[in-house]
Amino acid sequence: MKNILLLVHDDAGQEARLQAALDITRALDGHLSCIDVAALPAIVGDYYSGAADAMLLADERDRESANKKAVTARLAHEDVPWDWADVTGTIAESVVAAAALADIIVLNRQLDAFPYPDMRDIASRILMHARKPVIAVPDSLERLPLDRALIAWDGQASCVATMRAAVPLLAIAKEVEIFMARDRRECTEPTEAAEYLSRHGIHAAVRIIDDGLHAADRMIAEEAERWRADYIVMGAYSHGRMMESFGGVTKRMLSKSRFPLVLGH
Repeated sequence: MKNILLLVHDDAGQEARLQAALDITRALDGHLSCIDVAALPAIVGDYYSGAADAMLLADERDRESANKKAVTARLAHEDVPWDWADVTGTIAESVVAAAALADIIVLNRQLDAFPYPDMRDIASRILMHARKPVIAVPDSLERLPLDRALIAWDGQASCVATMRAAVPLLAIAKEVEIFMARDRRECTEPTEAAEYLSRHGIHAAVRIIDDGLHAADRMIAEEAERWRADYIVMGAYSHGRMMESFGGVTKRMLSKSRFPLVLGH
């Protein structure tokens, strides 16, 4: 996990994304690739003319040009190697196109105070089409410690794949816990996941709760609070109870989690 892809865009979540990307790149001795997206105007119907569209896009490009100057000036003083690409298009499609050689993509979960851009939808589209792990951070994030990793385990394929992809992050954690809310489904046991991680030198504790009543996202959040997790590793778009389709647990975690989420599909 050496190639970190960062979405750059002048919005309320950018500072949190940038800080998370810098922290991850330093911790992994990696390389930061920045994709600065001048987003096409989202206009429905015929109310606006083509001239108005062009004016909106010109304004967006001007904002991103100023944003580029500010961010690159900051990166020049950070101790990470980086490169930069400017693109125009929709945010999700632009990031997916740039992600072929990325090991992890740094995004936001839903922005708490601003409806645009719709980061929850952007994260979901990128997860579905890029097939790369994504770290989705709250827009309030000031720094990203990587010492305590909570794996929300359901034994489903997306969860297994996300854990495997996250091994380089888990390897630098001081403590790792695998948490499972068991609901009688047959699945790969968390003890098997712990054995897998141990072969990578990662010694994870296992905690299992037998609970078929409470919502999985609530239990994950409560366990992350109790255990003082720095971030949560979880699958997305599978059909286990912990990670339902995007209409369920994943959607609610992207909407409300105060913890950074490492997600994979």
